[in-house]
Amino acid sequence: MLMHSVRTAVAVVTSLLVASVFRLPETYWSAISTLVISQSSLGAALKVSWQRFVGTLFGAVVGGIVASYFGPEIAIFGITVFMLGLLCGLTPSDWSAYRFGGITLVIVMLVPRTGPAWRIAFDRFVETSIGIGVALLLTVLWPDSEVPAGGKM
Repeated sequence: MLMHSVRTAVAVVTSLLVASVFRLPETYWSAISTLVISQSSLGAALKVSWQRFVGTLFGAVVGGIVASYFGPEIAIFGITVFMLGLLCGLTPSDWSAYRFGGITLVIVMLVPRTGPAWRIAFDRFVETSIGIGVALLLTVLWPDSEVPAGGKM
């Protein structure tokens, strides 16, 4: 447990530092993504990483486009969530991609911001991608043999 905690702490701090180099506005999203990915074995990390990446990409693109033309209207948001589900269903992604895409969609479309929607969507995608990349790199370079199959501590 000690080594797992050290490894996770190193991963999230590294993720925050990398995101801050790019002067991203919400670097904590990279840390969140790193935590999601780094709590897994390499095999599991690869699968969840891909789904998180695809879902975040879809959520950012769809959310950025729709939010550029419409405000945070509930009906538009509901229709967009539906469209995102159809998009995920037409691709070789799974339910977790749709879940991650939905989270990104909420952030892009509903969280009040002062900047343009496309910029918010882009930043969110980059912040998440940095977190995924750092977690995968650390999982390869510093494998965690302590992560049990059921994920229990």
